[in-house]
Amino acid sequence: MAPSILAADFGRLAEAIGEAEAGGADLIHVDVMDGHFVPNITMGPVVVAAARRATGLPLDVHLMIAQPERFVAAFAEAGADIVSVHAEVTPHLHRLLQQVREAGVRVGLALNPLTPLDVAEGALPYLDQLLLMTVNPGFGGQAFIPASLDRIRAARTLRDRLNPSCAIEVDGGIGQDTAGDACAAGAEVLVAGSAVFGEGGSVAGNIRALRTAAERGAG
Repeated sequence: MAPSILAADFGRLAEAIGEAEAGGADLIHVDVMDGHFVPNITMGPVVVAAARRATGLPLDVHLMIAQPERFVAAFAEAGADIVSVHAEVTPHLHRLLQQVREAGVRVGLALNPLTPLDVAEGALPYLDQLLLMTVNPGFGGQAFIPASLDRIRAARTLRDRLNPSCAIEVDGGIGQDTAGDACAAGAEVLVAGSAVFGEGGSVAGNIRALRTAAERGAG
């Protein structure tokens, strides 16, 4: 379970991260947006550094930005453990993935909902994580795209054949009503923002409910 701090209260960010860690989070997901690749602006390396001070959990940094090659090193130095870059931002994807590896962090590749999985097939040998967007990136609180389930199944089949150690992560519209289906389709890491920080009840209770739904789907 990877709670996304995009949905957290930034006035008490360290406390929110601490609640997620105490509640059983496996990763802390950081959504970085630049207003160019996606129509929103969020956070940068300074926030990653603050999150690093607040937790010992791995920081899963998702770069939804143009020209990520300019910033990979800065996010690694700020404390990222995983950096996911988007396939859509560069014609030189192999070079970009190499740059992430050389920065000393785990390598993630993110794909938008209609980006062909052929890209993932070629990239999988170089990846530690494949991140499938199950909404159009840019904003939290969107509804899960139902066709994503077939896409997750296909990606899981590719992963199992080409790089079984690569984690399948999904991001977008994950809640108690979708977590089980996503895991049944083959997802292993669930990013959830509003369902963790924006629902009623405690952060720990929300994480427990999501994990229960996910485990039920995974069988």
